[in-house]
Amino acid sequence: MIEAVLFDMDGLLIDSEPFWKTAEKEVFGSLGIEVTEYHSTITSNMTTREVTDYWFSLKPWKNIGLAEIEQQVIDRVGELIDLQGQIMPGVEKTLAYFKAAGYKIGLATNSPDMLIFKVLKKLNIEWYFDAILSAEFVDKGKPSPDIYIKIASILLVNPSRCVVFEDSSSGLTAAKAAGMFVVVVPENTQYHHTKFDFADLKINSLLDLQEEHIQHFNNLIE
Repeated sequence: MIEAVLFDMDGLLIDSEPFWKTAEKEVFGSLGIEVTEYHSTITSNMTTREVTDYWFSLKPWKNIGLAEIEQQVIDRVGELIDLQGQIMPGVEKTLAYFKAAGYKIGLATNSPDMLIFKVLKKLNIEWYFDAILSAEFVDKGKPSPDIYIKIASILLVNPSRCVVFEDSSSGLTAAKAAGMFVVVVPENTQYHHTKFDFADLKINSLLDLQEEHIQHFNNLIE
């Protein structure tokens, strides 16, 4: 039987991906760096520290530390979450279903810890989660499996008895490498991309998740 369900955050629970693009364009733009759509695609699955290191390696700046720039990006994303953050379709219905059914529920994201709790408070869904983990507290963020292996350990469940919900290819890669089942919910323009082909299930929205899907996973490990 499946014992735990694990969720990514950005792009799955909240439509925050545009906030990261805006914040990075503003903060790195203040350093004279033009953040193009091409570069945003490259950095979209990185941690904030990795994004900062990436830009410093390409176009190093002076007179301000990397940690301060990283924090400026995080602070700006936080402001945008407060102003514009909205829950994604089907999130509360899905969380309520798993909570009522007695599954352990975890959150595992590359986002920094301070933004996790800002998002959960904004969406009023914090109480659903039994464990919450930021990539700040593992050696490597997604696509490394570290974060999923660690949160399974925190929840005291075997990774093979976990179903992960992800919207990105890096998250999908991380969860599969951890030995977990993965339901991927890609952004609409990415839905048919082959990089999602090795997911166990692909759906357009959490609204499309059915009880039969979960039963299918349960049947696979009974």
